[in-house]
Parts: sequence; C-alpha cells; structure tokens
Amino acid sequence: MLFNSITFLVFFALVFATYWGAMAQHVKRRNAFILLVSYVFYGWWDWRFLSLIFVSSLGDYLIGLQLAKASEGDKSSAKKGWLALSLLINLGILGTFKYLNFFLDSLQNSLQALGLESGISGLHLDWVLPVGISFYTFQTLSYTLDIGRGQLKPTRDPIAFFAFVSFFPQLVAGPIERAKDLLPQFSTEPQFDPAAVRSGFLLALWGLFKKVVIADRLALVVDSTYAAGGEMGSGTAALATLLFAFQLYLDFSAYSEMAIGLARMLGIRLSTNFKRPYLARTFGEFWSRWHISLSTWFRDYLYIPLGGNRHGTARTWLNIMLVFLVSGLWHGASWNFVIWGGLNGAFLLLLDPLVLRPLGRLAYVGRPLQAILVTVCWALSLVFFRAQGWTGAEQIYLSLASGGIDFELMGMSPSESRLLGGLLVGMMGIEILQESRPKAAEWLLYRGTLVRWLVYWALGMGIILGGSYGLNIADSKFIYFQF
Repeated sequence: MLFNSITFLVFFALVFATYWGAMAQHVKRRNAFILLVSYVFYGWWDWRFLSLIFVSSLGDYLIGLQLAKASEGDKSSAKKGWLALSLLINLGILGTFKYLNFFLDSLQNSLQALGLESGISGLHLDWVLPVGISFYTFQTLSYTLDIGRGQLKPTRDPIAFFAFVSFFPQLVAGPIERAKDLLPQFSTEPQFDPAAVRSGFLLALWGLFKKVVIADRLALVVDSTYAAGGEMGSGTAALATLLFAFQLYLDFSAYSEMAIGLARMLGIRLSTNFKRPYLARTFGEFWSRWHISLSTWFRDYLYIPLGGNRHGTARTWLNIMLVFLVSGLWHGASWNFVIWGGLNGAFLLLLDPLVLRPLGRLAYVGRPLQAILVTVCWALSLVFFRAQGWTGAEQIYLSLASGGIDFELMGMSPSESRLLGGLLVGMMGIEILQESRPKAAEWLLYRGTLVRWLVYWALGMGIILGGSYGLNIADSKFIYFQF
C-alpha cells in the first residue's frame, strides 16, 4: 500500500477517524488498533511476509526480558549469549533474504575466476526481498542492544512492543526509530492537538507534492536517460546524474516527511531524517543531514563499538571506511553499493580536510562552493547507486567524456525542461529559506485560517494537476522500498 495512492488515502482516513473517535483514549486498545492496522498495511503488499516481522518482534521481545534478568544477576556470559541470539535471529533473517544470493554469486564468480567448477548456482534462491526488512530489522535490533548496554529497560507489554516495531507510517522506509524515543509513546494516552494535526497534515501534503510532482517527473527523465547507456553524451550523462541525485533526495525525504506528518496526526513524534543535505559544507556535515536515523544507527552500534576515534588516526580511518562499506552493503546486495559506500568514505576522509574546509575560508563564495562541490561529488558517486552492475556504471562514467546534452534522448520537451528547472530552483529556494529561517513553516501555520487553507489548496492542486500519473509512470514506488 503506497502513500501516493487512493487506497492509502482511504485507509488513513478510516484509521484517523477510528483512532481519535474510539481508540486513542484507552492505551491498550489504542496499541492493539495500531498493531492491527500496521499489519494490514504491511500485509497488503504480501501477507506471507508478516511472519518475518512477527518472528523478529517476538524474538526480541522475549530476549529483552531475558537480558534484563541477566543484568539483574550480573551474568555477563548469559547477557552476551542473549545478545548473540538477537543478532543471529535478526541478521540471519536479513542475511538470508537479502544477501544469500549475493554471497553465493560472488563465491561462484571467484571460483570460476580460479578455473574451478562448483555447484553453487543450484543453491540460488528465487524469492522476493521483503519490503522494509532492512529498516524494521535495525529498529528492533537496537532495542536489545540498548537493553544489553544498560541504556533501556525492557517493556513487559508485548502489544506495545509489537506496535513499536510495526508502526505503519515509518515501517517500510524509516525513519529508523530507537525504542527509548518511540516505545514510551505507546505507554501514554495521546492528547488530540489540532496544531499538531495541522502541521502534520501540511508536512505530509508537502511530502506528497515532492514525490508525485517533482520526484516522479524526474524519474521519467532519469530512467529514459540511463536506459540509453553508452549512447548518451557527456552533457546528457552529467545532467542525468545530477537529476538522479535530486530524484533520490526528493523521493526519500518525501517519504520521511509523509511518515513524520502522518504519525504527528496520530499524536506520535518521529525523529527528523533529513536536514537539507545539499546545503552541507563538508561530507561530515552531509552525513549529519542525510538519512540521519541510519547514520546515527551506524555511529552508535558499529563505529563506536569498533573504537570510534579513540585509538589513533589510522584506526579511526579504518573504522570510518568499515562503516561506509557496511552502509553501502546495507543499501543493496551488490558490489556497486559497496563501491558507492567506499567512495563516500574516501570523500569524508580526503576531500573534507584537503579541499572542502580550506574552501570555507574564502569570503562570500566559500560556502556556496562547498555546497556545490559536495553535491557534485555525491551525485557522481550515485552512478554506482543507480546503474545496473559495474558495466552500467562504467558506461555512464565513459559517457561523461563525450558529447553534449540530448534533451530528446532524456524525454524532455522544452516546456518540460523549463518546468523541471523551475520546480528544482523553487525547491532549493525553499530549502535555503528554511536554513536561514528555521521557523518559517511554523510561522505559516499560525498566519490564520485563510493563508493556511490557501497553501493546502495550492499544494493539492499541484498534486492533482501537476502530478505524474498513468501509463508513463513505470513504477511509482518510493526508491528506498527496495532496501
């Protein structure tokens, strides 16, 4: 069930009315209702994969209780054993469904390169990757890890815990919430707040506008261009690469904003996942603004346990590269994603101190140059993120060295190119305004009923009249659903 569908619109309207009309005033009833509608939401795609989220939830709920007992008795070996079991269940399910075929194929290719025959191809499993499995696996895994560290007490309410894991607005593409922030909200009765409903509705509407009016329109152009492969010239390849960077950002941030807005309308607070990353001055700052819930997850549960920056420069660099390589693999079972992660690790370690920070010392032009360079380098790395395999990425990079811009190949008429340009300039103008005036949206909400409804009307008309729909849209799913 997609956020950008009529089905979801009807679904959420019914959920919202029932939630505030009959469920929110009773905590246990509210949690059972959230769990039910979340399972309906996820099962709408394929009910069979509900078993996976159920097993993850049940396993970590029970393990959390055992970890608390082990902590009370100061049984460190038992605690390590329960944590290992949690890792085995969660990463075992994730690894089997997402990475088994990748590792089998990599092993087979390695053996063939050595001239050895193997029967590994017969072990290849033909199944669909469950939507959102990487997101909810990390969310439930952080629960047991925090209990093991003594930073969280386990809940004894299974319905609340299952609702925390499966909460439908952020289930399939985040933000990846921590139990210490989200789980307590399932233990208190929410209060209906008209201001929160208004701001949540505006945020969700803005996210939907970004998705169907801008991101899906960009998808048509990018898909058409990348399908041409080596036939495109340098200008075409460069423009398509830059446009994909904006498509990815607008598509993913749109989902996050819709999730945060919808949850806010239900009285639930979710964490911010994006903070205008294309205005970042360094790659260190970029990763504090892009997919924040994942970046902080890797920081807290991988980088710091590896030693962080506590063991000298060489070890710090190694830890950073390991985090980026694992982050690349988290995004997809392909060496392309691993290379993409490695490139961004190298950008952080090399470009930040050698180029980006010195640029910042330039008066007036320093910050714009930094932001442009970060965005361009990030866009170039995304060739590995978007292309199909090494050969596809190689074709794009080689295309950057020849020819001009072919708008016909990109599927853009002059009017469409002007519209896209205007939308992107307008979007970046809004981001710059938000950067300099963080409370601009809040100001808008309190300008009065007329102004607020004019904004609702403008966004709604933009979605209805300017959205990309119909047979020309090959796939209107959010990009991060595949991870």
